[in-house]
Amino acid sequence: MRVAEAIRAAAQQLAATSDTARLDAELLMAHALGLSRSDMLLRAMQGPAPASFAALIDRRAAHEPVAYIIGAAEFYGLTLSVTPATLIPRGDSETLIEAALDVAGEAGRAIDLGTGSGALLLALLANRAGWQGVGIDASAGALTVAGGNAAALGLADCSAWHQRDWHVSGWADDLGTFDLILCNPPYVEADAALDPDVRDYEPASALFAGPEGLDDYCVLIPQLGKIIAPGGVAIFEIGHAQAEPVSAIAAAAGLASELRRDLAGRARALILR
Repeated sequence: MRVAEAIRAAAQQLAATSDTARLDAELLMAHALGLSRSDMLLRAMQGPAPASFAALIDRRAAHEPVAYIIGAAEFYGLTLSVTPATLIPRGDSETLIEAALDVAGEAGRAIDLGTGSGALLLALLANRAGWQGVGIDASAGALTVAGGNAAALGLADCSAWHQRDWHVSGWADDLGTFDLILCNPPYVEADAALDPDVRDYEPASALFAGPEGLDDYCVLIPQLGKIIAPGGVAIFEIGHAQAEPVSAIAAAAGLASELRRDLAGRARALILR
């Protein structure tokens, strides 16, 4: 079977489980061929389909995310390695980077709390050459991925990675202070109905945060005073219905909130000062 025919058949197979069946099939075929999607579409569509493609489609049909199958995801113009130890970076989180670039000067020190693949910190560092950054995560597996991404992007010299858990007293004692704090914490309600792509494959510890999805905000935001430099700013991702309760948590900690919305107009980030 030719590549074009195999993609067409795979898209039909995936239609029952994916809203992006054709795109998924193309990305998985490009991965099987060892080509970029654009190169495949331009010069490989009439070649023979590789034997490995069918197994990749079977994995996607079982709801395994494409990013985990191919081991990579795009975020803010960067190609990042991802594994089941990390959340898959999403376009919604680019709202945080836009906000960060709006408030960040030409140089400073940043921390990414719960860094996962390193997406937020590395996107900042890739766009602000004068900045240094620290990423922390409770998961050793995630930190391995983040450090590898930093090295692959040529950002290892301006970043450091530490295994820390903000639920444990003293986690920040030796980290110093930061001009910019970035955080995409767990914020999904414990009983939320999620697609099986997310529920069955992405790390639960990075998703769920109590009955209202607010537990980690309640833990982290009151501790920001320990690590924020004078005049510093913290930017938190939030769920679309969480602007009011998270702003209230911030106000109780003496912080003012500014809401940023994503491209769909949904509440997505709070800038805390």
